[in-house]
Amino acid sequence: MDIFETLATRRSIRRYQNRPVEKEKLTRILEAARLAPSADNRQEWRFVVIQERRTIEKLGDAVCGQGFVTKAPVVIACCSVQSEYILKCGHPAYAIDIGIAGGHMTLAAAALGLGTCWIGDFYEDQVREILNIPDSVRIVELLTLGYPEEKPSARPRKDLSEIVYYEKWS
Repeated sequence: MDIFETLATRRSIRRYQNRPVEKEKLTRILEAARLAPSADNRQEWRFVVIQERRTIEKLGDAVCGQGFVTKAPVVIACCSVQSEYILKCGHPAYAIDIGIAGGHMTLAAAALGLGTCWIGDFYEDQVREILNIPDSVRIVELLTLGYPEEKPSARPRKDLSEIVYYEKWS
């Protein structure tokens, strides 16, 4: 699948087949994250891959009622070991860098026939405790991963004319 087809057909998946993700595919997805750019090449990301059913189920209360998370074959906690670096524009680099790495994983998964859903609504302290993540590490997102059990239709997108300006804001 070419990148533009992947971009056009990728969907957030909330129902997964009861089927494990092959180690080779999981490794390729994690490699896609490793290849992502990061501010000042800091590569501050770290990923906790959760495949054990009991551990995934423990995340249930931590994900704010998003029960589908506990049904995913794989959940990846996308973390940063450095949260103090602030870009000149005033934004923390780690959140942007993890977002880029997560995007790489999402697209790699879609290209390999797998589905994902980016989870940002969770209680960081609860996830930290369940996964034994140190207090000094920020958890930016959780990413569910597996073979889709559903094929959602495309959600509406604004026209380019509504979101793009050339040369100046107008």
